[in-house]
Amino acid sequence: MPVSTAQAEPKEESEKVIQDGRASWYGPGFHGRRTASGETFNTNDLTAAHRTLPFGTRVRVVNKRTGKSVVVRINDRGPYAHGRVIDLSRASAEAIGIKGVAAVTVAKL
Repeated sequence: MPVSTAQAEPKEESEKVIQDGRASWYGPGFHGRRTASGETFNTNDLTAAHRTLPFGTRVRVVNKRTGKSVVVRINDRGPYAHGRVIDLSRASAEAIGIKGVAAVTVAKL
């Protein structure tokens, strides 16, 4: 059965697409540790790591393959893996069907 490609457009007019790229998730080994923002990382929260966005920024991440989206809050720095634009918490990745690495669109709210 062919996989349909859903459009990864922002949900609201006020959203601005800021990046297209690959996303991954992190959590094992980091749960309970301090993030770059100083809060405790909880892999069950809808949060993410981004290299430059200010802490507290909310972004919508859309999985380009599934069309599913999730709103996350930036609370950490990363990703450090080459070619990735955002690292999602496990809960955030699961919400949009990411099990490893996936193509995404990131829109600032």
